[in-house]
Amino acid sequence: MNETRVVRVITRLNIGGPAIQAIDLSRELRSMGFDSYLIHGQLSAGEGDMTTLLPTGDTATLYLDDLRRPISPIHDLRAWWRTYRTLCRLKPDIVHTHTAKAGAVGRLAAVAYNKTVGAKRPARLVHTYHGHVFEGYFGSPSTRVFLSVERWLGRRTDAIIAISPLIGHDLLHTYFIGDQGRIRVIPLGFNLDRLAAITSDDRHRARAELQVPDGWRVVTTVGRLTGIKQHALFLDMAARLAATDERLLFLIVGDGELRPALEAQAVSSGLSSRVRFLGWRGDLEKIYGATDVFVLTSRNEGTPVALIEAMASGVASVSTDVGGVRNVITNPSEGAVVPYGDVQALSDNVRRFVTSAQTRDAVGRAARSSVLQRFDLRRLVKDIDGLYRQLVNAS
Repeated sequence: MNETRVVRVITRLNIGGPAIQAIDLSRELRSMGFDSYLIHGQLSAGEGDMTTLLPTGDTATLYLDDLRRPISPIHDLRAWWRTYRTLCRLKPDIVHTHTAKAGAVGRLAAVAYNKTVGAKRPARLVHTYHGHVFEGYFGSPSTRVFLSVERWLGRRTDAIIAISPLIGHDLLHTYFIGDQGRIRVIPLGFNLDRLAAITSDDRHRARAELQVPDGWRVVTTVGRLTGIKQHALFLDMAARLAATDERLLFLIVGDGELRPALEAQAVSSGLSSRVRFLGWRGDLEKIYGATDVFVLTSRNEGTPVALIEAMASGVASVSTDVGGVRNVITNPSEGAVVPYGDVQALSDNVRRFVTSAQTRDAVGRAARSSVLQRFDLRRLVKDIDGLYRQLVNAS
């Protein structure tokens, strides 16, 4: 396998699971003997930047400023052409794409490349679906066009990776993308060692550094401040809880286009002194270390990375019942799952954890043990290595 060359394509390296996976896989597989390259594009306004995780002076990374999330015929065509030319130069054995735009641009470029080289040495195509991109992100007309393109590309993709069984089922039976022989369920994997190592002493230091008042409890959410994450629901919950408990502090970690509106909502709800908007943070172990209860209010999720991180940190969590959440919180001993949009259920379960240290700690311990077994980076690398070997050996 030492001669196997992989070109990975991702729309942008913003904070989130797809970028973490793309960077980690490129690094780890290279250390295992793969000749690995990573193509990435332009961040959107207000997004956190994960390019700092890339090795300094990394010649195996290519930035394409034309590769960006919004639909733009001119930029998309340029991104396709530059990707195609890169594939012609690198002559990869495998092209592995992540996220919707890169999945379309990268696979179209790979299809063109394979026509160019003919049967001599075609690249095997792999695409990872990191979430339910057909719900919540696009309007109905755009969704129909996008689905048609995805179905066409699915017939030309050798392996379609779903990061949860639910996504795999929906790709096959709801959206009719791919077939049983192409779909592979491979859960995400992360280096959770730092979070798993958080101790009670670390928690005391984190709370002191974040200036959490003595005796207060901290309720936290982490994610882009965008519509899909539904932070307005988090603030509605915060208002209910703050009205009955004077010792609750709410942390919102992340940034995005909705920050001004959310800050205004916090003010109008009388939460100015109880809610802190912290922006993007590079010290999440401190954030989770200071947190008593983590909350996810999304209306759509593939595999929620922030939820996995919180659980690995030993934090009791409450999440809306969407997407792949139940593949993370698999039973009530690991956390609480409530109907989407049910602010009362969110409030009741957060209050249950806040008011009982014994319950909170027991759930946190079970959550940590569960996710460390299932979402470890070493397991992900082993799974992807096995898939790549299978594809190359079948050619």
